[in-house]
Amino acid sequence: MAQVMAATSAALDGSAEAKPRLSLLRIIEMNLGFLGLQFSFGLQQGNMAPIYSYLGADEASLPILQLAGPMTGLIVQPIIGAMSDRTNSRWGRRTPYFLIGAILCTLGLFFMPLSSSILMAASLLWILDAGNNITMEPYRAYVSDRLDESQHNVGFLTQSAFTGLAQCLALGTPALLVGMFGMNKDAIGGNNIPDTVYVVFTIGAVLSLSTILWSVIRVPELPLTDAQKVHIDAQPKTVASTFREIWDAIREMPKPMRKLGVMMLFQWYAMGIYWTYVTYSIARSVYNTSEPVSDGFRSAVLTNGTMGAFYNAVAFIAALVMMPLVRKIGPRYVHAVALVSGGLGMLAIPQMTEVSWLFPAAVGVGICWGSIMGTPYVMLASCIPPRRTGVYMGIFNMMIVIPMLLNAATFPFYYEPLLGGDARNALMLAGVLLVCAALAVLRVRDDELGT
Repeated sequence: MAQVMAATSAALDGSAEAKPRLSLLRIIEMNLGFLGLQFSFGLQQGNMAPIYSYLGADEASLPILQLAGPMTGLIVQPIIGAMSDRTNSRWGRRTPYFLIGAILCTLGLFFMPLSSSILMAASLLWILDAGNNITMEPYRAYVSDRLDESQHNVGFLTQSAFTGLAQCLALGTPALLVGMFGMNKDAIGGNNIPDTVYVVFTIGAVLSLSTILWSVIRVPELPLTDAQKVHIDAQPKTVASTFREIWDAIREMPKPMRKLGVMMLFQWYAMGIYWTYVTYSIARSVYNTSEPVSDGFRSAVLTNGTMGAFYNAVAFIAALVMMPLVRKIGPRYVHAVALVSGGLGMLAIPQMTEVSWLFPAAVGVGICWGSIMGTPYVMLASCIPPRRTGVYMGIFNMMIVIPMLLNAATFPFYYEPLLGGDARNALMLAGVLLVCAALAVLRVRDDELGT
């Protein structure tokens, strides 16, 4: 009886037969959609806070205005995860969600620079982030579905490498438009949004849809087994059953995943602070200004874009270097070292008063970011049941957005009284939190991850 149950479970999990090993080129092609997806995220990181400032928002309100990302992630990702686990369509299990999300993302990117008010920009950000999150969760599950377990580290770290490359391009393109193509950084529209933003967001809109289409056409999903089809068709498809599946998965969450949740709390609260306030820190430390409509602030936006492009290039290289390291010494040690590197970098950036000094400090941030977008998923994939890959990937991404929600809910209350309203202090707090995240990931044991 035990053997029969094990065989049934293996069949439902799609593990009854070995999955075909893919060449590195095919793994790159299947993750190309991540280039467009992360180009969009890079645009948000580098431009949303300044866009709100151009439209008249004050610094203390920025975390609240950025709520779209964490809220849509909290709501959308676990629901889409549970739904995609139980989807059996002519286009595949995950592909319909890739395409719907890519279309929403494209629309959000195209119209964002046309925003005429804070309300319009915030509304478009909700559409944009909904699209990103609809695509993101199934894309993580797609790697776990499509690849043999021995190739998971290559699959997820390829996604991480594409994250670094995409965000390097997204953050660096405005400076290239000014430096190489002669665009005027001070040329602005009637809404105070620079012309460079219009151009780079349009590029992002094209990439979001085209790269997803390339991935799903070139490396389609594996067909479901008969046992998987029967199991999926037998599952209830009601709204109540979807939420019940999410709740059951949370209750039955594997112990190492719970431990990883503590790490996620520290690392993503820190990243939320960094993305919101790094431009303002640079404006103060390098350009001696805190005025959003000043020439110095626009220079800080471009400098942050260049620095962001640089650290994402470092992340791209770091993710490639981490592939053999994760296999050799284990993902938790690699990730802990990367988190400490990021913490030291964030502590150093506010101390720099010259543009050229920012880049050595940003190396640590790049190493950290190269690991954040890949290594935790290697650990996660080794400790969750394959039949629940979608819902657990969605729940894991809730562990990204909940810290960001906490950031939005708490940061405005202590930004002035505890941090003196100074973005440089905010960045140093983020650095300390990354070191705490490194200590937290070491609590996970190798035997819990099967390594």
